[in-house]
Amino acid sequence: MDNLAFYLRSIIRDMMGRACRNLAGNPREALFALRMARRFRQSERVRARIAKAEGLEVPPSLIASIAVDCNLRCQGCYARASGLATDGCATHHRMLTAAQWHAIFEEAATLGVNFALLAGGEPLTRRNVLEAVAGVDDMLFPVFTNGTLLDDSYADFFARRLNLIPIFSIEGNADGTDARRGAGVYAQVREAMRRLADRQLFFGVSITVTTANYHAVTAPAFIDDLQAMGCKSVVYVEYVPVVPGTDTLALRETHATELARILDARRNAFADLILLSFPGDEKELGGCLASGRGFFHIAPDGSAEPCPFASHSDSHVLQLGLRGTLRSPLFRRLREATRTDWSHTGGCTLFEHRAAIQTWLTSPPAEHA
Repeated sequence: MDNLAFYLRSIIRDMMGRACRNLAGNPREALFALRMARRFRQSERVRARIAKAEGLEVPPSLIASIAVDCNLRCQGCYARASGLATDGCATHHRMLTAAQWHAIFEEAATLGVNFALLAGGEPLTRRNVLEAVAGVDDMLFPVFTNGTLLDDSYADFFARRLNLIPIFSIEGNADGTDARRGAGVYAQVREAMRRLADRQLFFGVSITVTTANYHAVTAPAFIDDLQAMGCKSVVYVEYVPVVPGTDTLALRETHATELARILDARRNAFADLILLSFPGDEKELGGCLASGRGFFHIAPDGSAEPCPFASHSDSHVLQLGLRGTLRSPLFRRLREATRTDWSHTGGCTLFEHRAAIQTWLTSPPAEHA
C-alpha cells in the first residue's frame, strides 16, 4: 500500500503542476491552483496520520452520482443500464439532499480527500447540490456533464466557484458524439466550451474510448483542437460493455497496452495538459483502485459502491460515515482481491469478476455473517 500511496501522491502532484503551468497567463486561476496544491500537500499528511493511527487507508478521491435525471438518451449509457439514471423513478429509495451531500464532503475534506468527481444522471439538473458542495472549498469537484444545460447563468456560476470544474463528455468529433448522444449535441458542447473559455475558466473533456475510436481521439491533431478551444484536461474512460452485443467495443489487453504507450507519448508532447486514463492507469498503480484503494462511488441515495461500473453495495454513507464505509466487509474483501488475487488485464477488473462479487454479497465473510 505504501507504493500505491506514493504513486497516487506523485500523480496528484504532477496534475497540479501541469495545471499551474497551463494557467500561467490567468492569475486568478493560477493563484487558486497554487492554493489547492498547498491544500493537497496538507491532505497527504492527514491521510498518512489516519493510516498510522487507525490503520485506515483513506483514498484521495471519491466519485459521487448526485442526480438520477438526464436530458439525453445516449446509446450504451452505463448509468441507465445499471438503473442509476432513472429520470425520477424509484429505483433508488430517494436522492440525498443538498445538505446531506455537503455534510458528506465536509467529512471527506477532514479525512484528507482531495477530489470528488460529480456525475449522474446529469449533475447540472441539481444546481442546488452544486451550490451546496461548492462551499467545501478544500476540495476540487470535477463535474462530468453532457454540456447541453451549461448556459450563461451556469458559466457565471462556475466563474464564481473555481473548485467546480466542468468536464464535458464527448465521443471524439461531431460525428461520433452526435451518433451516440443525439444530433446537434457536439455543437452545443462546443458552445458551452466557448462560454467557459471566454471567462478564462479551467475545464476538460471526458472521452469514452472504444476499439473503434482510440486512435482518432488520441491523435495530436485532435488534442490540438481541444487545446485551441481552451481545454486543459482530457480523461479517457475505457468503454465497459454494459449493453449486450457491444463487447467488441471494449479494449482488450493489446489495445489497452497500445493506448498506454500512446498516452505516455502524448503526455510528453503536451506537457501542460492533464491526460488521464481510466481504468488503464490503474495497471501501473498495482491494479483496480475501486473500493477505497483510490476511490469509491456514492450512489444518488447514498449507497456506497466499489465503482460506478459495479453497482453492488453493503453499506450507506449516511449510516456509517466515510470511515465506516471504508471498513465495510465488501470493500475490504475487494481491496484484498484486487491486491492479491485478481490480475489487472487492462480492462475493468470488477466487471470481469462481477459474478464473484454478487456471490460475496449473499455470503459475507464468517466474521461478519
